[in-house]
Amino acid sequence: MNSLMPRALTTATMRRWRSGFVVALVSAGLLACAGTPQIAPAVQPGSDGEYPSPIADWRGSAAEILAGAIRLKTVNPPGDEALLAKWLSRVLEQEDGIESRVVSLEGANSRRAALWARVPGNGSKPPLVLLSHLDTVPADADAWTVDPFAGIVGGGFVVGRGALDAKGVTIVHLLTLVALARRDAPLDRDIILLATPDEEAGGLHGAARVARDRLDLLGGAEYLLTEGGGIQPSVAGQPDLWGVAFTEKTPCWLDVTARGLPGHGSTGGQHAAPARLAEALARLAHLDAPIQVVPSVALMFEALAPLAAEDVRSHFAQLRGALALHPEFRERFLSDPGRAALVRNTAVVTTLRAGESVNMVPASAHASIDARLLPGESCIAFTEQVRRTVGAEVEVEIRLAFDAAESPIDTALMGAIKRVAARQEPPGVALPRVIAGFTDAHWFRGLGITSYGFVPRRLRPIETRGIHGPNERISLDNLTLGVETLVEILEELDAQP
Repeated sequence: MNSLMPRALTTATMRRWRSGFVVALVSAGLLACAGTPQIAPAVQPGSDGEYPSPIADWRGSAAEILAGAIRLKTVNPPGDEALLAKWLSRVLEQEDGIESRVVSLEGANSRRAALWARVPGNGSKPPLVLLSHLDTVPADADAWTVDPFAGIVGGGFVVGRGALDAKGVTIVHLLTLVALARRDAPLDRDIILLATPDEEAGGLHGAARVARDRLDLLGGAEYLLTEGGGIQPSVAGQPDLWGVAFTEKTPCWLDVTARGLPGHGSTGGQHAAPARLAEALARLAHLDAPIQVVPSVALMFEALAPLAAEDVRSHFAQLRGALALHPEFRERFLSDPGRAALVRNTAVVTTLRAGESVNMVPASAHASIDARLLPGESCIAFTEQVRRTVGAEVEVEIRLAFDAAESPIDTALMGAIKRVAARQEPPGVALPRVIAGFTDAHWFRGLGITSYGFVPRRLRPIETRGIHGPNERISLDNLTLGVETLVEILEELDAQP
């Protein structure tokens, strides 16, 4: 879109385009239910809204509950997660056998809070925590074909910001508790739901506070399951791949500031802050990012090798040597951005801030850099490398950083996931996975809790593009699959001595 177009024209054009596109989707049956999309009015923060009931068949309420959660806007910043936590807690209060409450992590009057709920077991084994988060990233409405916060249900999908990341995860966990509460006999362990605020900003006001100050919410848990992995549908007759994240790259978020002489725009701005910042960021493009295969990534590709195409099978099994010795394979491997991110540190400029008036030279200009480091890498060392690259005329400060943590993969929970995967139709193979993003799992790995990123959803790559992007959606089939498979995994884990 041309940014020089008048705003009114741009908005009107986009509205007509969205309207036409929705009509096309309805006609195609992709966003339709009984012929038309179901669009409910958005619930505004500060109102209680209504509280759907997990009716006798919880499958019939999954979409309604998720759509309602999407309509409660929890974009971070500022978050406002307390309202959603309260709303979901009231949903759970309608179900016998589930204890739930809203947990304020910043004082009694805070608008930020977590949802905590529990289905008691018989106490013979330590609890398992189902972890998700209530906040979302923003959504640029002009890039969406529908209102991202309308919570639209139709054509077998729920569409809206958070449908995948991670309100959809929260609803899968919530309905898992409902299904467990309706069992004839309790499991051996408590199953705890914990949906936190602030994950999208690093979790400092959410999971970090739980890990530091509210260990009582975890009940001495042995295991934790959260986002970060899922089911990749089979291709060319291969089994489904159940990727179980046991570690992840870590953030090294940096703030870069340039300062200069403020003044009138007509003076030429020889020492202007924006120009200095632009020059520094141009040098960042030449930051040295050598290829390196850390042990956890080598383990992941070694496990994947037997299922890979025959011409790359041996290279996956010996990834470090293959990338060093086989240029053709290296080029092919690095052409996939997802794989490339697992063998090098990355840094990308995500925000720019400077003056507000076209004829005034600002005194400072600012940029944010989202750097992701491989497990074992130091943010302090990486920041020094950035400083040397961008030059001494700008300031570089660390905004967020933490060390990588890794969970063991030879556990009863991993074994349960593998066995459940193998007996599905189509069958699946559960494999250890390293993810290029990060989740709140690391806060709990640091406490010694075995934490895996895995939500049983069959998502093709095109579907995952909605995560932090436009037109985020999840199928009703995946909501059902998530609950049914998660219950099966917990029952399988319970069956082990």
